[in-house]
Amino acid sequence: MRYRSIFDRGQGELEVKMTSMIDVVFLLLVFFIWTASFRVIEMSLPSSVSAVAGNQLPQDQAPPPEDDFDDVVIRIQWQNSTPSWQMNSVQVNSLEELRGRLGRIAKIKLDSRVILHPDPAVPLGDVIDVYDSARTIGFKKIHFAASEEI
Repeated sequence: MRYRSIFDRGQGELEVKMTSMIDVVFLLLVFFIWTASFRVIEMSLPSSVSAVAGNQLPQDQAPPPEDDFDDVVIRIQWQNSTPSWQMNSVQVNSLEELRGRLGRIAKIKLDSRVILHPDPAVPLGDVIDVYDSARTIGFKKIHFAASEEI
């Protein structure tokens, strides 16, 4: 007859439950695979994020102004038998002032889009004057806003 050890005290075999540990390892594996695959794609696509990440700018240097440059929207209205202009919701007094503002924008970013939005009552000649001014300054992307569906 075999005597029980004093260290046994009625405990059976030691059983380790591995189910929860396998679940945690599987979730960590999935997490690291997903983040590793996004990191490769993020740096290979051309974007301003990948350009900055590959070329670290010093903290005191501000990004160039053309990074956050909006489209130039010129609204042409007909009031009191004369045209009036608004550039990005700012009233412009004359066509010469409009040309000056377009010239300053061209010095910053010449490849920005210029969108002409004339009212239906504006004569075509006044719209062409603004279009010619933008082309003379050097803008290549000049679009017309459509107020009705075609």
